[in-house]
Amino acid sequence: MSVIIAPSILAADFANLERDSKMVNNSDADWFHIDIMDGVFVPNISFGMPVLAAIQKHATKPLDVHLMIVDPDRYIETFASLGAKILTVHFEACDHLHRTIQKIKSCGMKAGLALNPHTPINNLSSIIQDLDLVCIMSVNPGFGGQSFIQNTYNKVKELKNLIIHHKSACLVEIDGGVTDTNAAQLISCGADILVAGSYVFSAENPEEKIKLLKEI
Repeated sequence: MSVIIAPSILAADFANLERDSKMVNNSDADWFHIDIMDGVFVPNISFGMPVLAAIQKHATKPLDVHLMIVDPDRYIETFASLGAKILTVHFEACDHLHRTIQKIKSCGMKAGLALNPHTPINNLSSIIQDLDLVCIMSVNPGFGGQSFIQNTYNKVKELKNLIIHHKSACLVEIDGGVTDTNAAQLISCGADILVAGSYVFSAENPEEKIKLLKEI
């Protein structure tokens, strides 16, 4: 399977969301990656349901929705109704993780779990078989444009070994600071999905940047 590329809409031009959404549609990208931030779990507020609904109206590819919010259980059904195909919650935000994952699946979505940079991979040993995706944060969550954390490579290898050990079908997603300079090493360590924000949307030709990542 070739690597899945998911441009992060957080880095798009919010005044031209229709244009940027159509660019992703026409590119070699596979998914839309959409970060929802509440200003509590992370020190930033991104956008909420109305903007997601606007993106969904134009998107022709799956919506990979990443919730950086407290108490995500309150909104699982809402995000399902807004067209999310993959819903990722944070390990650090869930008091009853197994229940949350099962609720996501019962609403017809793939269930993802994100880990902050300081959270150990071994915390997932009892839940890995229930997950469709694990998102390793390669920057501290909350803001785009941050520098890639080098220890991410070790975490990807450790996660891949855990997946193989438990015979899980879980995919490995990397979110934060992904560029053409680290993509090949991430893939060689076991990454299946690369989220790219500033690298794509700050470029003169975003489609070319997506194509470059897809061909690595």
